[in-house]
This record gives sequence, structure tokens and C-alpha cells, in this order.
Amino acid sequence: MNERLSRDEQSRYSRHLMLPEVGEGGQLRLRRSSVLLVGAGALGSPAALYLAAAGVGRIGIADPDTVDLSNLHRQILHGSSWVGRSKLDSAAARLCETNPHVAIEPHPVRLTPDNTLDLVARYDVILDGSDNFPTRFLANDAAFFLRKPLVHGAIHRFEGQSAVFDPHRGGPCYRCLLPRLPAPGSVPSCAEAGVLGVLPGIIGSIGAMEVIKLLLGIGTPPLGKLTVYDALASRFRSLVIQRDPQCALCGDRPRIHSIDNPETRANACCADATGDLPSVTIDALARRLAAGFDGVLVDVREPAEHAAARIVGATLAPLATLAAHIDNWPRDREILVHCKSGARSARACRLLLDHGFSRVLNVDGGIDAWIEAGHAVECAPTEKSAVTPE
Repeated sequence: MNERLSRDEQSRYSRHLMLPEVGEGGQLRLRRSSVLLVGAGALGSPAALYLAAAGVGRIGIADPDTVDLSNLHRQILHGSSWVGRSKLDSAAARLCETNPHVAIEPHPVRLTPDNTLDLVARYDVILDGSDNFPTRFLANDAAFFLRKPLVHGAIHRFEGQSAVFDPHRGGPCYRCLLPRLPAPGSVPSCAEAGVLGVLPGIIGSIGAMEVIKLLLGIGTPPLGKLTVYDALASRFRSLVIQRDPQCALCGDRPRIHSIDNPETRANACCADATGDLPSVTIDALARRLAAGFDGVLVDVREPAEHAAARIVGATLAPLATLAAHIDNWPRDREILVHCKSGARSARACRLLLDHGFSRVLNVDGGIDAWIEAGHAVECAPTEKSAVTPE
């Protein structure tokens, strides 16, 4: 590779070259550097655009998905003409237009314990913009074993967080923050809980900044610090994350010696959670309710979701606290369970079945399907508590 900047590069990066901390030497260092983005979605979009614009030489992107219309309010790499097409193709087209001097390396795969080490080994820094916990554990574990810095980002509704995990520089790893997987369905995804579209732009840009600092060797990486942004309060907070000497991965007596472990092998997709559960269709549910249903219709979404739109007569019992309510419900009546789309309710059904309930049905498609079918919902500031039905 030519170790001089071309005239085009000198003009393109002129504002970088004015910075003593960057200069031509730093810009050449960026050109020799590489980053792997885990995901070309909400967090990967702004990060990829800024890393490409900054002149990072190789940008790998791992994402097997296609562009969906619901992505476009926050995934700014993609446009309407790309709906239904590969996110990687969309990203490559956009990033090459942003900076033709950057090599975009598409990886149309979902990270698994079988492919991740080989993929991560090719890059200097890993930026994890994934939307599920097993992939976050996987990226963390691979980065640890390969001694790569991991830049982490996550978003939920109006709040986002960012951190750099690099135990080999003295900081904690992701498992020091979250030692084990949350209970299935206890944390709703963006598809279930929603997210303000501009939020990932802020968190993804913070991640890009930390990547560039790491590549240039400037500034202080926020090891041991979780930056939390509350959009509604316009407030940033810094939370200290101590390296956990009992951490199963980076602790004094590690118990994890491979990226193939229960957390990384967990199912990252909730789509198949319904399995062979007994279920009821939206139309059948409507008929039962109209006929004077004498069982319990349970809504296992979060309170804010329930308040925004709910099926009349549904009893709120969020999945995370479901176990505290089930002793109040009759075991000789039908228990119909719904959520947003059917995944959390499937987990709730399994919990009820495990506790001895036999007449449990999962509502296919959840309230999304109910609304799509044209059935009425109730929206009010008050919420019906999880109580024993009359």
C-alpha cells in the first residue's frame, strides 16, 4: 500500500490533518486499520458511516438480514429502494459512495461459535451493534480470547449505553457487567418495546469515536465505565464497571475456556419459541371474548406497552414478574396469554404449564395480529392489575 496520502485523500481528510493528534501519520494509520461491525442495523449504521468517512481502511460487516420497511426510521445506512434486499449490499453501496478509498468486506452470516473466531481474528477492533444477548456474549468471548478490544453499544426505547471492554488493558469484560443471560423474554426487543429512531445515531456515533481513538492510540478509552444516555432527560451518566475477580471468563479463576458455551449457544432468535404450544387464533379469541369468556386473558407485555394499546379485559402481568401472579389464577379455567407478537407469551405459557396449569393457550401473533385484523383496542392511562378474576 502506498504510504503517502493521495491528493484526493489530502483534501478529503484535510480537517483531520490539521489535528496534531491525527495528522498525516494518524490518517495513514487509520488507512492500515480494520474494524468488524457486528450488525448493519440501528447501531451499525451510524458507526459504519462515520468509520468509512474517517478513512478506516477495511470495514467488515457481519449481518445475514434483509432490509425491512420498519428498519428505515433508525437504520440510516438503508433507503426505501433497498427494502427486501440484502443489508450488506445496501451498506456496501452507501459506504462506497461515502468513501471509495475504504474496502467494505461483507459477511452474510450470523455469528456462531463455529465461525466467530476466524472472523474476529481478521480485524483490529470489534464494534458490537447486535440486538440479542447470545451474540453479545459471543462477540465478547471471541474478543477476549483473541485479545481484541470490543466496543459495545445497546439501545432500548429512550435509553442507550456504550462501553469499551478490554480485559487485557486492565478493564472488565462484558461478563463482568452481565454474568449470565437474562431470563428468556424478560427484556423486550426493540421490535417489542420500540425505540426512538435518533437514539441509535447517538450511541452508534459514540462507538465510532471510541473505535477511532483505539485505532489512533489517542485519548483515554473508557475502560471500566459504562456511559448511559437518557434521551428524555437529556442526560449522560457514567457508571463504574469493576473487573470481577469471580468472572467466569476474565476472572482470577476462569471457568470458560472456549467461545462455545451455554450463553453463546443460546437461541438468539425468539421466532421459534412458540414450538408446538397449544394456541388460539386472533379470530377465535375475538369469538370467545364476544361470547363472554370466563377464563383469564393475560397480557405479559411491559406496563407502557399495555397502557398504549390493550385488548379490552386483558389482565396485565409482565413476563418478568409473572411468577408472582400465577397463584391468583384458577387452574380449572382457560388461561389465554398474549404479548406483542407471540414470543414472550409463548415463554409465559411454558412457565404456566411447568407450574401445573393445563388449560393454557398462546395467542398467535399477539396484539399486533389483533390490531392488523381490525379488532378494537383500549387506550387509557389506567392499568388493570393482575388480580383474581371475579
